[in-house]
Amino acid sequence: MSDSGDEHVANVIRLVSDKVEEAGNAAGSKNTLNIAILAALNIADEYLRVIGMKENTYSQLESRSEQMIHLINDIR
Repeated sequence: MSDSGDEHVANVIRLVSDKVEEAGNAAGSKNTLNIAILAALNIADEYLRVIGMKENTYSQLESRSEQMIHLINDIR
């Protein structure tokens, strides 16, 4: 993150702070370690879901591109 701009770092800090606050509210616990772990798990879960959606989108795009190439070649 050292190569990132100040705005990006501020956004990361804001995201983590928000997730820690959400985890603290949901956990109903005052144990900071448990709250931090829950926040980290929630962030990782969201990240992996986004990666999965991205991979699915790329796969669909690749499939549709191949279909279009076949259609174009059939016209020739």
